[in-house]
Amino acid sequence: MKKNLLAGLLLVPALLLAACNDGEETEKSSSTDSGKEVYTVGIDVTYPPFEFEKDGKYVGIDVELIEAIAEDQGFEVELKAMDFKGIIPALQAGQLEVAMGGMSITEERKNVVDFSEPYFDAGVSLIVSNTNTDIQSVEDLKGKRVAVKKGTVGANYATSIATEIGFEMVQFDDSPSMFLDVQNGNSVALFEDYPVISYAIAQQDLPLKIVGDRLNDDQYGIGVLKGKNQEILEKINEGLENLKESGEYQEILDNYLAE
Repeated sequence: MKKNLLAGLLLVPALLLAACNDGEETEKSSSTDSGKEVYTVGIDVTYPPFEFEKDGKYVGIDVELIEAIAEDQGFEVELKAMDFKGIIPALQAGQLEVAMGGMSITEERKNVVDFSEPYFDAGVSLIVSNTNTDIQSVEDLKGKRVAVKKGTVGANYATSIATEIGFEMVQFDDSPSMFLDVQNGNSVALFEDYPVISYAIAQQDLPLKIVGDRLNDDQYGIGVLKGKNQEILEKINEGLENLKESGEYQEILDNYLAE
């Protein structure tokens, strides 16, 4: 009887303590919650100047842009780094609400993605080693090996002309590996978005050079799953318009592309 009474007396303060702790945890959780919607954004951090990692943080045009749009529209973003080719499948699987990654607006992608208004004019370029004097145009790629990055407009462009021109195409998961393949002489050329390769050559002092003019017209957009998350898309478009009107959009571009 005494043993049971003693156990009961010991249990009371324990229960009171547990109740206090539960209350503290709940209060702590609610105090750290901003009450804002949080959207998961897929990015490719091997894609400077749009998305890359520096000093342990994700930075770049796309990162600053989506964060500025979020601030303007009153929501928050969680950035999720992945291979570019996995961004749209992750969007379809419900793992993301928003897709970025320097994503070109194409008719094929429009089958599964609803895009924002374009936020950047890009275009594909032909790139070779800076010591190469043989390749002056795409016609000179006949019988050669050409490097591309999987799932990109550059890869699509190469595919569209490979049979006609007659070159072999090898695909890579990321831009650095593709650059290295040409630097090492394994491939004679590569196709890449003009702003990306221009930035990479300048910032990393890559022994590569751009051949001729841009090969196509290309625009980047921010995507959501087709027919879904239209409210998010409206916020993105409104935020993008506000940033352009305020001048903040141009400031973000100038941080990375100003000469």
